[in-house]
Amino acid sequence: MNKKITFVLPSRNNLEFLQLAYQSIRNLETKHEVLVLNDASTDGTQEWIESQNDPDLIVYHNPGPERIGIVGMFDKGIEMARTDIIMAFHADMIACKDLDKNILKHLKPQTVVSATRVEPPLHPSGPEKITVDFGIEADQFNFNKWYLESENLKQDKTTEGIFAPWCMYKKDFLAVGGHDELFAPQSKEDSDLFNRFVLAGYKVIQSWDALVYHFTSRGSRFNKHAGGAAGQNSEEWLYTTNKNMRNFIRKWGNIVQHDHLMKPIISPKYDLGFIVKNCNLYLLEILEPWCSTIYIENWNLFSKEYVQKEQSNTKYDLLERIRPYDNEKQNGILVEFDASKLTNENFQLLQKFSPIIEDTGEIGKFELDIFTLDIMNMDKAKYV
Repeated sequence: MNKKITFVLPSRNNLEFLQLAYQSIRNLETKHEVLVLNDASTDGTQEWIESQNDPDLIVYHNPGPERIGIVGMFDKGIEMARTDIIMAFHADMIACKDLDKNILKHLKPQTVVSATRVEPPLHPSGPEKITVDFGIEADQFNFNKWYLESENLKQDKTTEGIFAPWCMYKKDFLAVGGHDELFAPQSKEDSDLFNRFVLAGYKVIQSWDALVYHFTSRGSRFNKHAGGAAGQNSEEWLYTTNKNMRNFIRKWGNIVQHDHLMKPIISPKYDLGFIVKNCNLYLLEILEPWCSTIYIENWNLFSKEYVQKEQSNTKYDLLERIRPYDNEKQNGILVEFDASKLTNENFQLLQKFSPIIEDTGEIGKFELDIFTLDIMNMDKAKYV
């Protein structure tokens, strides 16, 4: 195996982890290209990069002070890559022996191959990863222990699923348009991208003999320079993950969905118009992402205040999405209800409208709990 990969590593104030990630890639038998995107770091990252005498180390430096984020940095790096094959790698990941060989043996055009993550118990365990503690902080990690014991964790199997680190042909990444700027600077950008890989017909493979040790979430969520710590969420991450979950719902009509092995599940999206009596500002904030258009009473009273609060968090034109109650309705499916009767239980039902409508499969009007659904056409809405 002599195919070369460009490992694309965005990093912001993660020097101690980045050094380990870089060393683990350099410990592989093939000298691959490493592309580090330094995102306005203030921890000495740029100085360390400049001290390396490595012709296969490619660097992009954002001088700041504002960060670009993973969305812009990954796309910039992949465009800069000088090889046909790229791997989206995180600065808080450590490659195991033969990671590259065990990834590349599965790689074909229109295929995305993920490594298997080995993680300390900072997140709940899951069937798609291996929970073993090789250290929570960088100074606790031991390469010899990792290389020795990770051999016993490898399994000769593949499953269907996708998450970082993932590897694919550069041209296939570019063919789906890269990351969506809607999710800048980060959070839910990967789930959106993975959905589009699946919609494009790409095969997603997880290789269980290609391992990385993942310290977990050091880019923003647990980043000490952003106000977080190991197992402690930063305010920065809490804001962006809430903002972009709402954007994900607007785009896809649902929250992030996947099976137990992290293979994306993509429900149909319909052109839903909510006709809502007794709506208030609080309920408008809850309901708006779940439809194409929401028609409310007292439009003048609530829409302006809501738009002032929310418009900066999304590229969607909220004044187009929020309309007066008596405005002409042009959606394919209308859902009428009294918001004063909304409970947690029937709000959960509202979130399942897509599969319910798909199962119904008929034009017409029917009652469902507090909702009156009028299905005029079942044309699928675009995921935009």
